[in-house]
Amino acid sequence: MKQIVGIALLAAGIIALCFAFNSYHSAASGVSRVVTGTSTDKTLWLTIGGVVGSVLGLGSLLYGTKKA
Repeated sequence: MKQIVGIALLAAGIIALCFAFNSYHSAASGVSRVVTGTSTDKTLWLTIGGVVGSVLGLGSLLYGTKKA
């Protein structure tokens, strides 16, 4: 069961990172970077969520299956 959750988290993290990459290269994000110096909030949250989901999923797959 833990492997399924780990795989789902890893997949969701990778998908969120793909959306963040696409959002970063959008016109709205480009304008935001020029005006404010940072990307849009959507891009930042997708990046943070993607990294956290990927790390948790990978950690669950690597360390969640050890038996005592």
